Amino acid sequence: MRVTLAASLSAIALLFGMLALFEVGRRIGKRGLARDSDGVAKGTGPAEAAVFGLLGLLLAFTFSGAASRFEARRHLITEEANAIGTAYLRIDLLPRDSQPEMRQLFRRYLDLRIATYQDVQDGAGMRARIAEETALQKKMWAAAIAASAGDASGHVARVLLPALNALIDITTTRATATQNHPPRIIFQLLASLCLVSAALVGYITCATARRNWFSMLILAISMSLTFYVILDLENPRLGLIRIDAADQVLAELRESIR
Repeated sequence: MRVTLAASLSAIALLFGMLALFEVGRRIGKRGLARDSDGVAKGTGPAEAAVFGLLGLLLAFTFSGAASRFEARRHLITEEANAIGTAYLRIDLLPRDSQPEMRQLFRRYLDLRIATYQDVQDGAGMRARIAEETALQKKMWAAAIAASAGDASGHVARVLLPALNALIDITTTRATATQNHPPRIIFQLLASLCLVSAALVGYITCATARRNWFSMLILAISMSLTFYVILDLENPRLGLIRIDAADQVLAELRESIR
């Protein structure tokens, strides 16, 4: 909720900021128009092209990056489910007396992985679950080493240990992905360009008798909504646009290994 509120407030501030800058730009243009009726219209073309071109380019790259990271985080959940499922199937290669303990460790581990990302706003609880997951990873690795020690051919170790290693590695990949965001200055630059573009629109439309608030509202609302969606996509566990539905693959895996 804190992220949703922050993103909403940022979008609303941008909306009203653009409307205010539109008026500021119009008034500056009116003053210039009073001094030189032809001066305002001349020489603004290159500035318009540069500002709006840069704004469009930054919007495209920022939105595309946010959407790509959103999809990547969702795909990582499927990859983790596949890694856990593969490792679990390879437990069949262990001696029969070693399998029950290993299977129980896997069930507890999968329960923790499902719970870890269900409430990411509970920082203390999330850290506790991650610490328990790390301990379970060490137990599973040690149990696999001990159980495969009696295999003279080494086939069990060659098959099971890489699967366990992939299971462990994907947790680091997912944790890193949740922290992968553009530098804050990118969002500040995007908001600044939106404000500058609003001022420029007001400046170049100063010659009209009436303010075209409808067009300006459309522009401001479009930019603000886009800005909000970008921020929301960057936090898929905290905002309105979420990847919680992708966790179903882990839940289905847990049902299959009861």
